[in-house]
Amino acid sequence: MKTYESIKMTFPNKLSYSFIVQLFVREVAKMIGFSGNQLDQIDIAIEESVSNIIVHTSDEENPTFDVICEKIPGGIKIVLKEMGIPFDSARVKDFELTKVLDEQTTKGLGIYLIRKVMDELSFNNLGPQGKETVMIKYLPDYHENKNQQEITSEKQSQDNVIAEKIDYDVRGLEEEEAIEVSRCAYKTHGYTFFDDHIYYPERLVKMNRTSEMISAVAVTKDKVFMGHAAFLYQYPEDKIAELTFVFVNVEYRGQGALNRLLDYLFNVPKKRELRGIYAYAVTNHIFTQKSMIKFQINDCGILLATSPASWKFKGISDNASQRISVALGYRYITPPVQYKLFAPEHHKVMISKLYQNLGASPNFVIPPSDAFKYDITSTVFYTGVNELESCAEIFIASYGSDVKLELRKILRSFCIKQIAAINLFLKLEDPLTYWLTEEFEKLGFFFSGILPESRIGDVLVLQYLNNVDMDYGKINLVSDVAKELLAYIKERDPNIFE
Repeated sequence: MKTYESIKMTFPNKLSYSFIVQLFVREVAKMIGFSGNQLDQIDIAIEESVSNIIVHTSDEENPTFDVICEKIPGGIKIVLKEMGIPFDSARVKDFELTKVLDEQTTKGLGIYLIRKVMDELSFNNLGPQGKETVMIKYLPDYHENKNQQEITSEKQSQDNVIAEKIDYDVRGLEEEEAIEVSRCAYKTHGYTFFDDHIYYPERLVKMNRTSEMISAVAVTKDKVFMGHAAFLYQYPEDKIAELTFVFVNVEYRGQGALNRLLDYLFNVPKKRELRGIYAYAVTNHIFTQKSMIKFQINDCGILLATSPASWKFKGISDNASQRISVALGYRYITPPVQYKLFAPEHHKVMISKLYQNLGASPNFVIPPSDAFKYDITSTVFYTGVNELESCAEIFIASYGSDVKLELRKILRSFCIKQIAAINLFLKLEDPLTYWLTEEFEKLGFFFSGILPESRIGDVLVLQYLNNVDMDYGKINLVSDVAKELLAYIKERDPNIFE
């Protein structure tokens, strides 16, 4: 079977066919290269998965289910797809092997066994298309071979690095260089940037012309392109910009280009108002986080599961087995404005710590009880969704009397679309945030951090995870503040059952 080749069979929704399903999957696994104990482990996973389908569906309403086997690099992906009732694995209490059966039920044992014998397990509700169980198992030597390939690739990259120091210029982007920026983005990161503007030279030219983006490039004296970094205004009303699209061609790493690119961006005259810079650093490795700290872009939030596990850096081994989370950092460019902030009482201590980490002293105010009133009927929402990343955002610019009902509708629509991570931004300068935060948390949102000077002002960030299985132990953080924040978030994550 070629890489990514797949085969599908449909089976009656009867437990008596479980053995035939096992034989089918076993034979496909053999063709891929599995043998011995690995085949027995796959048998266990299939038996438990099929049993779970039969228990939770009716053979009268849902007479069949599909089994899809796909060869993937280094292993097999098995999908069981059926039209049964939606299922939330996060609400199944973990089976504890240390307890005797007399002290607990066997509920959760099947999922426990599948996780033990397979490398990855996820459950996806597909709306009108039903639901699916997805399992991945790698061949025994996959990780060893993968690591060896990465070591070889890294060594080859190091061999190509120019050791001697060279002279080069750092300046603004010239329009004919836009194609080199896109090429360098692909060579260093593949097609993995959250924002795909970087892969379209014509867009880069237009965005720099309109000051939507400020690009800096490093170029040798012989006009050879070395690297790029940019400040990007995401919205027309923004007074802050994202530090993004930062990369240097492999052969020029070690020349100090990154430092000079960022120095240029911070010091070049701006055509638009700029009060601060924010940046996202992935948490499946620590390299980008260290760069943020170096440039005083300090932690103020953690956004969980914002991108698929398949999002990779070229040349960096991170063994990501779950959706990728990011650390949110911020740096004031102009002195912090002391706004009156109506931080909810139960998060005030943590919010204060995060502001202090940014070098700001918040002015917290408790609103009078008669301030709880809606001045408008219809809430003003700004929403956006990145379906490729399965991530969405909701800004509440002004609260109306319909806010809770309308937020439920928006949340439901995103969940139906299978959006995994939904970020909610609440205006801290609005007294209603003081009371409504707890109401939103009852819907399943939980604390994620803060962001100063957003498109609607300083905001409290909440997050909602839609059927995402998070292992907090796989999140790697550098700063003590980020580690404390992660523990704080985990304690309030309604999806955690311990």
